[in-house]
Amino acid sequence: MVSTFKYFIAFIVGVSLHLHQLEASQIYIGAQSVDITPELPVAVTGQFHLRIATEAETPLTANILVLESRENNRMEELAVMVSCDVLYIPIDLIADLRKSVKQRIPGLDVNKIFLNATHTHTAPVLAEEGEYWIPKEGVTQVKDYRLFFVEKVTEGIVSAWNSRTEGSVAWGLSYAVAGYNRRIAYSDGTSGMSSKTNLREFVNLEGSEDHDINTLFFWNKEGKLISMVIGVASPSQEVEGRHAVNADFWHPVRMGIQEKFGKEVCILGWVAAAGDLTPHLRYRKAADDRMRELRNLSRIEELARRIIIAVEEAYETVKTEKQVTPIFKHHIEKVPLPERWVTERDFLDADAFVSDAKKQIANDPKASERLYRRMKWQESTVERYKKQKDNPNPVYGMELHVIRLGDIAICTNEFELFSDFGIRMIARSKALQTFVVQLTGSPGWGSYLPTVKAVQGGAYSAVIHSTLIGPEGGQKLVDRTVEVINGLWPE
Repeated sequence: MVSTFKYFIAFIVGVSLHLHQLEASQIYIGAQSVDITPELPVAVTGQFHLRIATEAETPLTANILVLESRENNRMEELAVMVSCDVLYIPIDLIADLRKSVKQRIPGLDVNKIFLNATHTHTAPVLAEEGEYWIPKEGVTQVKDYRLFFVEKVTEGIVSAWNSRTEGSVAWGLSYAVAGYNRRIAYSDGTSGMSSKTNLREFVNLEGSEDHDINTLFFWNKEGKLISMVIGVASPSQEVEGRHAVNADFWHPVRMGIQEKFGKEVCILGWVAAAGDLTPHLRYRKAADDRMRELRNLSRIEELARRIIIAVEEAYETVKTEKQVTPIFKHHIEKVPLPERWVTERDFLDADAFVSDAKKQIANDPKASERLYRRMKWQESTVERYKKQKDNPNPVYGMELHVIRLGDIAICTNEFELFSDFGIRMIARSKALQTFVVQLTGSPGWGSYLPTVKAVQGGAYSAVIHSTLIGPEGGQKLVDRTVEVINGLWPE
């Protein structure tokens, strides 16, 4: 009986100590938006062929949110989140930014910084190593834009850091149709990427769609709205083919929200798991176009209209539920993910393409505009195959951020993660609401992370050149992310 009582007391003390670690502290908030529009002309990325932008149809912005919790005027936890109007965020560029911020704010744990791309396909090239054969004169060079990007984002983080103030937060969920599954499955077992549906052979959309609009709202101590986060499961590629700089639908989203809530509101756009999604319709397009034209809206204005309505509905519903001392924890780790195996057939096909492309470019340098990027894409597969000879079990270490903020979880990944993986995370999470944020770094050429169904179906986004990590690694990512999230909900 005595031993049982002692065990009970020890259990209660243990639980009390564990919950004490999760006691809430006052939250502090800082926000800043900076202009990262490049000097023109500039090479823009998102297609296989070279495009030189000679005009900026909209500004590009980096939107920064600093969250800190304090107890007795001492920092307890920190997160610095930066949403950028770019296609991707190279890993080495993140390192450059963290180094720059460390020089300006020596006491800041720069590992607590994460960046995400909105995945606009009309933003400057950021990969330093040969994504396109870009002219050496007459256009902004990649190295120069990278320096500009780091300088501007660093300034924004410093400004947001210096503006921290006591504040409050609320979270909401609403719905809007912005992303559609673009993987088209046919009766012969193959799939196409953004291919035709008006065929007898069309069977179904290969994967899921996610119409959740996840929102966070942040107020300062005077009760003024200073920032919000909007999570949308769709890349911003409605105007993807233009020879122009354009933030895509995020620009009218921000303009519409700021018109209602104030021009000072800093708006972060997070892309949820959406590797197999697109804002382009795959069927019923004529009916959708008719309704949009009756509203006298462009396609990006229509997408913005839907998102803004969802945000406003969520805001009106949750604005009275402001949290001043939410539980706040930020976990970071490197998750080892097995790389997808490059077969001999993959190697032979890629090697043949690379050899042929090099010959064509040698004979006609102009051919580089349409061939160079595709050649480099497949050349990476050749290099991966060669490396497998020395290391038959290659592993990629992905930086994972998991944040608990009150009742909600935020989890990141570096890929164009197929929607099914994100839904698996959300379904198994103990959090009331789970925000999945993709494209928080770029592992290189193979950024898509496809499902088993997609690999079996083939086509761009699921072929070996598109994917550094395969379905097995995707499931390991899901399992570890869920494990970390649920570990932050011991109660």
